[in-house]
Amino acid sequence: MRIPPNPSLKTIPLLKDVSQRAMRSAGKDARWFSLPAGQPLFLAGELADSIFFVVSGSLGAFGAGNEFIGHIRPGEPVGEMALFLGGTDLNGDGVIENKPHTGSVYALRDSEVIALSRIGWNRLVKSEPELLEGMIRIILRRLGRSGKRDQAALPKVYTLLATSPTIDLRYRARALREELMKFGQKVAIIDEIQGDEKPAGFFDELEHNNDTVILIAAIGDSSWFRLATRQADRIWVLARGDARPSVPLMPEETSPAQKLKLVDVLLLHPGTERRAANPEDWRAAAGAQRLLHWYGDERQDAMRLARVMAGRSVGLVLSGGGARGYSHIGAIRAIREKGIPIDFAGGSSMGAVIAACLAMGWDDNEIDRRIRKAFVESSPLGDYTLPVVGMVKGKRVNARLQEHFGETDIIDLKIPFYALSTNLTSGHVHIHRSGSLRQALRATISLPGILPPVVEGDDILVDGGVLDNFPVETMRDTHQGFVIGSDVSGQPEGLNREEFARPLNFFQWVARNGFSQPPPIAGLLMRAATVRNDPRLGRDLADVVILPELPGIELRDWTAYDDAVEAGYVAARAALETSHIPALCCPV
Repeated sequence: MRIPPNPSLKTIPLLKDVSQRAMRSAGKDARWFSLPAGQPLFLAGELADSIFFVVSGSLGAFGAGNEFIGHIRPGEPVGEMALFLGGTDLNGDGVIENKPHTGSVYALRDSEVIALSRIGWNRLVKSEPELLEGMIRIILRRLGRSGKRDQAALPKVYTLLATSPTIDLRYRARALREELMKFGQKVAIIDEIQGDEKPAGFFDELEHNNDTVILIAAIGDSSWFRLATRQADRIWVLARGDARPSVPLMPEETSPAQKLKLVDVLLLHPGTERRAANPEDWRAAAGAQRLLHWYGDERQDAMRLARVMAGRSVGLVLSGGGARGYSHIGAIRAIREKGIPIDFAGGSSMGAVIAACLAMGWDDNEIDRRIRKAFVESSPLGDYTLPVVGMVKGKRVNARLQEHFGETDIIDLKIPFYALSTNLTSGHVHIHRSGSLRQALRATISLPGILPPVVEGDDILVDGGVLDNFPVETMRDTHQGFVIGSDVSGQPEGLNREEFARPLNFFQWVARNGFSQPPPIAGLLMRAATVRNDPRLGRDLADVVILPELPGIELRDWTAYDDAVEAGYVAARAALETSHIPALCCPV
């Protein structure tokens, strides 16, 4: 249909300076329509023949794997990437092939949208070429490569839901508001008395006048519960660690946020709790993407959750790299000295082991003591065997993982954590976010040919570095804050040519070196399993990349601990020197 007088293209900030003549010409190829909450604007794979602009409401962008990317607010364009990939015919006389959308976009609330056809957009660009520059800036900002955070893509309305009448939602909301205000944010808290039966305009004004809006409601069959969840950009379900979830926990699909799984569980720990259920039970009952812990009334937990709310959280990604992964310990020390909090942690192979130490809540001295004992004092790969499925039996590795990580479940960790392994059965990566921590670590360090793989049901799991040795993209899917990455996987391995040009047999090697040093085949297999065509893979998705210089340290050199740690510390200090992260995530 033709665009009615209100709304019009002139309400779009990108188009506000376009001439009336050009606007009238483009308007012939535009249409305005309403999009009910929960409905898709377009789906991944559909051909792109238009660019869309949000007039009112809120949309959500999702990747090809249905991972949430970000919110799209009024005035923002939608679908511009696929339109640009299809080409731009500035002369209006060519035929352009429409490209498919790589992701999906859904209405998170009742929304109004303007669709401008490719022909109409090309007319605008031909008349006003500077529009291309403006659109490119938007694309770069959304890709995270403009040096600025895309604040519009962050959740703005959080709905806090209580699963028990003993949970003081207002107290919790006030604690979060107090911490958010330290970032200079203006925060509104709305309860049933203030918000029930209010029209949509009331909530639109709240969003306009505040940086964050917190709605609080008890789970139940009430009009306010339905309204509060329907207005949410993201839902946080507050639950007690000493209680069990009811099933079902919430009415099915009461809001787009719930339907699209934009839900997290905040598990409250009063301090003297008797555990009644596995935290995973709460996550599953709520249909949540993440489970975050809130211990007692500690202010540091409220600050950490406020960082998550404000898009100021920090995720640390550590690459695989055998003994070179020791350098991550030095990087962590430098990050902590800089006063930068670490709110999420993950990695592949040896990087996942170091990240797990961090997620356990260990300080620098504890990490140093345990890694020295587990990997440095004697080789973890010293129980050699006649290779059938692996060069070593793996019993030493199993014993050390048991000693240091015990029966810890990933979902119980103080810092949300993931490890990446490679599923040889499916040919895809396997992301460990719950279940046995030591089992996940055993899988992610199982280099093919060296350690026997881990078998889980029908799946055969080996080292994560085989497919993704620096899993930054997984961290980007985990939170919307900053990402720091420490990568030791892109450097030349420095294999000793003489060991392969004139190889010794097994008995000659043992006679010369004993059983304490891994034979050359270990380095060969480690290098073959982790070699990549593009050593920069994942680095462009991180805000800060730490690249330790480790020219003399081989993947199998488990005794080169101190040099590697120092290299990581020096590299991290240099990388963080000009970083804007401390000022943004650590308010005064």
